[in-house]
Amino acid sequence: MPQQHPLDDQFAHLSIYYHPSFSYVTVVALNRPTKLNAINSQMWKEIGSAFGQLGTIGDGCRCMLLIGNGNGFCGGIDITDTKFFSGIQKVGDDAGEDDAVRKSLAFRSQILQMQAAFTSLENCPVPVVAAIHGACIGAGIDLTCCADVRVCSPTAKFSIREVRLGLAADVGTLQRFPKLVGFTSRVRELCFTGDDFTPQEALTLGFVSRISLTNDSLMDTANDICERICRNSPIAVTITKSSLNYSRDHSVSDGLEHVALHNSTALMSDDIVKSFMSRGGEGGVPEFNPLNLHARL
Repeated sequence: MPQQHPLDDQFAHLSIYYHPSFSYVTVVALNRPTKLNAINSQMWKEIGSAFGQLGTIGDGCRCMLLIGNGNGFCGGIDITDTKFFSGIQKVGDDAGEDDAVRKSLAFRSQILQMQAAFTSLENCPVPVVAAIHGACIGAGIDLTCCADVRVCSPTAKFSIREVRLGLAADVGTLQRFPKLVGFTSRVRELCFTGDDFTPQEALTLGFVSRISLTNDSLMDTANDICERICRNSPIAVTITKSSLNYSRDHSVSDGLEHVALHNSTALMSDDIVKSFMSRGGEGGVPEFNPLNLHARL
């Protein structure tokens, strides 16, 4: 049985627990299965809160596994939740509230909040592996673009669907997806049309790194990646993630300076000695100390 996570009780639409087979892996499950895990405003805030804490609480977590409960990973934004649109609706009798500029300025903060919630996956110090089955549409693409590794089942279905709803995707897909797979003609076609694309195309584009052999073996595929990540020093993995994220948006020379600064400290860790001894045939998987609880005000 999965071991309950201490943060699980904080959330209504996420299920968080320690992996039953790998103690260093924390599972985060989108948990609105009757709605195909469509993300309402509450779940959106919960995603930001959860990934803002996970990997920082000193519980030994070295990897996150992101899944969706039920028949699909995520059906996109829950457009029935009027909370998403409250910022652009008139709420009083003041004539100033009819001013388009004032409405725009007022709504911008909500978009930034929604963006930040998904960016929390990138900022999470440990890698996030997304296991995608069934529908991964709209906001589901936005969310998984922020994961570090993506794998999917052979019957998964992908779509950058926002344009069909009359808006441009504004929480990360248009910024991250092309950087993940390349600024190709096909990427622009998918963004402009909202067409579905298949697991095989997601693999060809490089959006996912693997397709499981069967739907039932998706978790085995994801578990294998998580387990192999957790064999390595959590310090080395954390700095590797930080350097990859930084270098994506900076020059090579800036990225080199960034990793040099971090490694000048990390090289003093005992994890290097343990890793070298293990790889040299002097032991099995080394036992690394967990990352410390992150300080907060």
